[in-house]
Amino acid sequence: MVNIHPAVDNGIPRAAPGFSGGTLTCHCASDPVKVRVGAQTAHNHVCGCTKCWKPDGAIFAQIAVVGRDAVEVLENGDKLAIVNKDAPIQRYACTGCGVHMYGRIENTEHPFYGLDFVHTELSDEDGWSEPGFAAFVSSIIESGVSPDRMDAVRARLREIGLEPYDALSPPLMDAIATHVAKKSGKLGTLHV
Repeated sequence: MVNIHPAVDNGIPRAAPGFSGGTLTCHCASDPVKVRVGAQTAHNHVCGCTKCWKPDGAIFAQIAVVGRDAVEVLENGDKLAIVNKDAPIQRYACTGCGVHMYGRIENTEHPFYGLDFVHTELSDEDGWSEPGFAAFVSSIIESGVSPDRMDAVRARLREIGLEPYDALSPPLMDAIATHVAKKSGKLGTLHV
């Protein structure tokens, strides 16, 4: 069996109606970083890119988004540092254990400005939005997964209910294209 991520390998837990968030905790044994996410997440997915944090042994990360106003560092924020200041998503990681606690987009022109990226598996609470697709699947090759394993990886993703894409899901790609078209003035001028 191909292992994707510990949060989905044994089945995908479903979102709980009325769920309103929880606390994410890094992996430090003492003085862990704690981040409160005060809302349900959206667009949860597994991601194969080389930028997202993955737990040991996982070939995919699990990422969801939430409004940035719902994210608050509760404890030990002095341990957080941005992984790559030049990246579009400013990923805040614990300097003690390396776990990415949240990612924030500061560029107000970015299509996803206002959303923070979080790893819901860092929470003990059940009820978060369930992963709905797999993004940047081919990118796991860049992390060292043999290209010969890709058919089996894609088959496993489909088996557990996560459609594999080599970008984001079609609705998210449409959202990006819509944002770009509105900024350029192209949207609304052509009616096809």
